[in-house]
Amino acid sequence: MTAVSTVTAGPVAATRAGRLRWALADGLTLIGRELGRIRQEPGELIAALIFPAIMVVLFGYVFGSAISVPGGGNYREYLMPGLFAMVTFTATMAVTMRVATDASRGVMDRFRSMPMARSAVPFGQTGAEILNGVLGMVIMACAGLVVGWRAHNGVWPTAEAFLLLALMRYALSWAGCYLGLVVKNEQTADQLIPLVFPVTMLSNSFVPTGGMPKVLQVIADWNPVSALTAACRTLFGNPGAPAADVAWPVAHPVAATLGWSVLLLAVFVPLSVRTYRRRGR
Repeated sequence: MTAVSTVTAGPVAATRAGRLRWALADGLTLIGRELGRIRQEPGELIAALIFPAIMVVLFGYVFGSAISVPGGGNYREYLMPGLFAMVTFTATMAVTMRVATDASRGVMDRFRSMPMARSAVPFGQTGAEILNGVLGMVIMACAGLVVGWRAHNGVWPTAEAFLLLALMRYALSWAGCYLGLVVKNEQTADQLIPLVFPVTMLSNSFVPTGGMPKVLQVIADWNPVSALTAACRTLFGNPGAPAADVAWPVAHPVAATLGWSVLLLAVFVPLSVRTYRRRGR
């Protein structure tokens, strides 16, 4: 009986490994397809790269003259982690728009007719978003350096902050992928884009939450944007590090951000893959 089980398990394991390699290869191909589409439509890439730089200049100098940093310090250094977090959360709507556009134009149907792994399409969409996000973070970091932002805690904490931003962006891209598969219409997806801004504004990204009405303060402190912003401020060594008497996600921002990222991945990876598979039935 043991010998039969061992013999049976061998081909099953080999089949699973083969499927995994197949899905990975197809996913990488689709990542290349997404990057190729960006090269063919450079206006989208240029807008995505200019937007972070405009945000740094606009908020840094317009808000910087009117807002005082808790505990003192340069407002632009206080602001930069919040802008990193805000741009990270725009990944949700960027992927939603791309997936909904492909669905409405019949691209998803063509993918389903091809001999490719069903999970490759969501993985390709989210993988391409990580590469776009890294490029956007580089542009924003350069703009921040120009206006006076610095990371003060050394190489490793700075790298940890950027890895945390990339992880959250990847997790949010899966949420966007699922939303795009559900709406299936680029016009509807386009109307959903403004909804991301209230989420990012109702946080500690631009102003301290201590001056907000109590209800809004609680919402802002438990907002994942606030946890990500506080984590970046702590790791970069920028002004506005959380005090000990704030809500748990802001008092332990790195752990909270990791928790939010894992939760998003655990929920939306299987949802996205299952939704894509069911659309083909």
